[in-house]
Amino acid sequence: MSVLPHDDLGTGWRAARPRPAVVHLNSAACSRQSEQVLAAVARHARHEAEVGAHVAEAAAEGLLQQGRSVLAGLVGMAAADVAFTESASASVRTLVGRWRLAPGTRVGVLPGEYWHNAAVLADAGLVPVVLPADDLGRADLAGVERVLRDDPPALVHVTLVASHRGVVQPGRELAVLCRAAGVPLVLDVAQALGQVDCDLGADVAYAPARKWLAGPRGVGFLVMRPWITAQLTPLVGPELFDDGGAGVDHARWYESADAHVAGRVGLVVALGEHLAAGPDRVRGRLAALGRATRERLDGRGGWSVVEPLDSPTAITTLRPPAGVDVAGTVARLHAEHGVLVTAVGRERAPAELAGPVLRVSPHLDATLDDLDALATGLAR
Repeated sequence: MSVLPHDDLGTGWRAARPRPAVVHLNSAACSRQSEQVLAAVARHARHEAEVGAHVAEAAAEGLLQQGRSVLAGLVGMAAADVAFTESASASVRTLVGRWRLAPGTRVGVLPGEYWHNAAVLADAGLVPVVLPADDLGRADLAGVERVLRDDPPALVHVTLVASHRGVVQPGRELAVLCRAAGVPLVLDVAQALGQVDCDLGADVAYAPARKWLAGPRGVGFLVMRPWITAQLTPLVGPELFDDGGAGVDHARWYESADAHVAGRVGLVVALGEHLAAGPDRVRGRLAALGRATRERLDGRGGWSVVEPLDSPTAITTLRPPAGVDVAGTVARLHAEHGVLVTAVGRERAPAELAGPVLRVSPHLDATLDDLDALATGLAR
């Protein structure tokens, strides 16, 4: 059985947060915020009430700019490339909606593309080109190289870690192939940032705050290289400003002016906590938690683990035994055992899922006893 490294991270993460009322194994849906993040959000909201929202936002600008710098570094870009948004969904809608792509433009995707991303592409009239992948949904690099060489799409969109399967795509290798072909690579890092390396050479990356970074809900970000924003239409045109928008970072044209600034402040605090913990150490403990989860759950009560044992994420998905209702099992685990997990429906990735799966996603504070509690519940 696996031994969890970096126990200090688990202890510190647990101590920094409110005491949970459940065994929280659902961080891929939404992680638990720390007391410091919660306090920062409340403090900024109170400051808005005291001095006015725009005055409070101006006072927080230095902190927000620090957050842009950290986010940019985590995905290998620059602070000027970062736009705060409301969610990953808002990010991809902004990106596709403002990109000057004609209907019929071809976009490379993998078979397991997240349903909302696929819907956004379809709504824009873009045509998916399904890239080759193996049985687990990982990109077949040789096959992708052939597609990019022989009949390249206008761009490639890849979800680095899917919401329905804890498998990591070869993002760095895909970035090299796309760069050689002159095709932009867009990475959805919603389930990746905070648990796997996302500094991979992509041209666009986006995510929400609420998952592995443990920031507030209602906040996200979209990071784009300048050559990408040169192909986008700003939400507010520079021509409306007397100075033509001089001095405004190129990605800031895609931020909403009516924003949850308190949530952005909370995200910046969460980013500071992530850096203080050490991203490499965080990744190591989360990967070990994923392995320990798979070791304990595979075969329990007839449930079977989908991912390879050594998949370097904390996400584990389980196929149910014949005739077992996944959503009903999730409800039973919560009601009878106080364990919080997720039922993932087939609609999330209809080309890869034959039916619903159960998703387990512990964060740093999870213990082996927590995983054993889930194993006991599944076996009954």
